[in-house]
Amino acid sequence: MYAIPLGDEGGELRPLEPWQAEEFLAHMDRGREFIGARNGLPDVVTDLESSRAFLRLYAEKAAADTGRIHGIWFDGTLVGAVILRKLDAEDGTAEAGCWLEPAGAGKGLVTRAARLLIDWAIEVRGVHRVEWVVSSDNEPSIAVARRLGMSKDGVLRASYPYRGRRHDEEVWSVLAPEWRAAKSA
Repeated sequence: MYAIPLGDEGGELRPLEPWQAEEFLAHMDRGREFIGARNGLPDVVTDLESSRAFLRLYAEKAAADTGRIHGIWFDGTLVGAVILRKLDAEDGTAEAGCWLEPAGAGKGLVTRAARLLIDWAIEVRGVHRVEWVVSSDNEPSIAVARRLGMSKDGVLRASYPYRGRRHDEEVWSVLAPEWRAAKSA
């Protein structure tokens, strides 16, 4: 297996696979309230079976070349993940996303991990456009989109029903030429 360092502070990006369902569930339990404030994943991953099913879904997406998930570890503990929720190499589009539990927040781990994942999507898989869809009130995730050099495409008003309320979502994106220009600058 491989691990990619995420700076000098002890962060690593690694594959996240079904055999790690117990560790993934423990991570979700630690961050359930924090992650669940803006992300429905804690409502999906509630026990070992659902944890395994979620990771199996992404293993199947990886096998079909339609998505990916990689865990973010800090000092040996799984504290978050970055994903390609959607990947369509033929159309040249992808949607990236992330989450962290509190122990991983504020260290720049998501930005560094997302940068690696987006770079892979563009440079290896030939994706032309990577989107980042985020709740309008999720300032930390919007800040990541900005640090990744993404542009705000617009707001989808009341598009995301979550926990009894409809939320606005912002769509941010970066195009391959913009990504490459920022890398070479």
